[in-house]
Amino acid sequence: MTERKPAGVGFEGWIERQIREAQERGEFDDLPGAGKPLGGLREPHDELWWVKDKLRREEGTALPPTLLLRKEAAAAREAAGRASSEAEVRRILAGINARIEDAIRKPMSGPPLNLMPFDVEHVVGEWRESAARTARPAPPGAAPVDERPAAPGRLAGFLRRFRPAAGRAERREQA
Repeated sequence: MTERKPAGVGFEGWIERQIREAQERGEFDDLPGAGKPLGGLREPHDELWWVKDKLRREEGTALPPTLLLRKEAAAAREAAGRASSEAEVRRILAGINARIEDAIRKPMSGPPLNLMPFDVEHVVGEWRESAARTARPAPPGAAPVDERPAAPGRLAGFLRRFRPAAGRAERREQA
């Protein structure tokens, strides 16, 4: 449709002529989705159907970048906990720490980030403890281990103070 409508020709006739010529040239043959039913005809009307469809097709998200980075940091922390080697833990944390540090240097849109880079040595130490626990079973009669996941980054050490220590409740009962 690069040519202009000639004077004296109606819009409908001019458009119909262009469609007919394109059909004769075969420009409508083998289009994607040809012969397939239109999707979403039985669903209720939604004005933003095309936005939701595009996000679904492109596997995108409507979250602001800062919230998306928080979700990625939480996923990276979980992945580091499930890692099979110390090198893999370090690689995962180095990747997410680089993204967090970049976001701190160049603020992103959305709510405040409120996220600090992970303390790699602390997380690796936790990974070693977890690997040692799973490698050998606890002897019978041993004190139960606190199975709650640690908070990410430097906040973990601070929050650990508020966790009840194993055996502390037992000592209170004896007193």
